[in-house]
Parts: sequence; structure tokens; C-alpha cells
Amino acid sequence: MSADPTAGRTDRSDAATANDVDLWFDTGDALPSDTGLEPIHDREYRVRAYRLSADTILIRGAVRDQKPPGLYISYDPDPVTVHHMVVELEVAFPALEIQRAEVVFETFPHDTCGSITDHYRALEGLSIARGFSSRVRELFGGPRGCTHTTALLLAMGPVAVQCAWSMRCWDNDPGDVPTLRIGSADGSLGEAWKMNANTCHEWAEDGGVAYAQASRGEPWGIPVFLRDRVAALGVDTGLAE
Repeated sequence: MSADPTAGRTDRSDAATANDVDLWFDTGDALPSDTGLEPIHDREYRVRAYRLSADTILIRGAVRDQKPPGLYISYDPDPVTVHHMVVELEVAFPALEIQRAEVVFETFPHDTCGSITDHYRALEGLSIARGFSSRVRELFGGPRGCTHTTALLLAMGPVAVQCAWSMRCWDNDPGDVPTLRIGSADGSLGEAWKMNANTCHEWAEDGGVAYAQASRGEPWGIPVFLRDRVAALGVDTGLAE
């Protein structure tokens, strides 16, 4: 795990510095309040991606399983981590082909758990876009791999596709005032939308609303998740919501 994700980075926030990347994201609990409930297990998936260069993306992922204090050993005051696996992938852009794959087991139950890590180098050369999930199951599913690492990989694949949008936004001129950087100058998605085809009901070829709109070359409008921010920052998009 040697790549430096902050090298050559342009600051995007007054609060965030090259040595404090956690300030760039909301890291609060994504789950509803569990007040009044008795927890017996906690599984956490975390995936974060970085722009290493104009043609390389670094994707880091981790899965961690924990048991609450006192469950495995009575009166133990601390939680117990039973699994903690980390995956690092370097991915070529825009091809979205995996150039380097590394798996590290930080915490595990069996002495020989780590013997499987080198097997995951078979990811190198694979596309992390279309067909990735099926290929991962074929190569590492069941007894052919580590259940926890394989599940993490299935969560990491879609992040690479999301990163394709991020990489294109990065290269769009931020301007001198807050500017909407998603999409083309005319508000359309250009050709980029085609990578979303048949990925969900919105992008279904046989009736997906987003697919139909994009295939007609219509302006995308402002995504729901950005509307409040656009309004708060006074962004002049020239697009209808």
C-alpha cells in the first residue's frame, strides 16, 4: 500500500489539508439510531478513491467485523475485531482496467487465512466496469477465496464507475465562482451516460426514464442530490430542475 493519494492534489476546501483527508467527507453514522437495541455484530465497508493522475485511479477498500464488549469474553470492556481486510486497486482511466491489485489481512481468525491473498493478483488485467461482479464470483467465490474480501470487491466495483464521473468533473474548469461541473456545456451527458446503461431501473434500455432522456440527448438537469447545494451557493446553471 505505497501510493500517496494526496500527492499533487489541489485543495478544494479551507478546512481540508493534504494531511487531513477525513475532513473532506461526512463520516457520521450512516445507519439510523439504534437507541434501545442490543447490538451483537457490526460490519463496516469503507471504500475511498483517489485521482493519482489524469489516467490512473487508486481505489482503497476495507471490510471490518466487530463484536461488542463482553460478548466473546465476559466483562471484556473493549470491542473485538474478528475480520479486517484491506484491498488496494490501481485502475487505468478511461479504460477502467485494473493495473495493480494488493490484498492485506489485518485481522483474521485462522493462522492460514493470509495464504489466499496472492490469489487476488488475478484481478490484474480485468475490467472493473462491465462484467466485474460475475468475474469476481467466478475467480474468488466460495472456497476459491476469502468470503469477506470477495464481498468487499463486489462493493468496490461500482465505485470505479462513479469515479469515471469524478475524473471528468475534475478536468472541467471550476471557473471563478461556484459552477456546476457535471455534464457537458449544453447540460447533456455527452457519451458518458452509456456506461450506465442497464445498471439499474433508471438506466434500463426497456423503459428506464434516465436512459430514455439521455438517449434523446436531452439536458440532464440538476441531480436531486445537488439541488439544495446549487441553491445555497447561488450557482447559475441555466438548466431547469
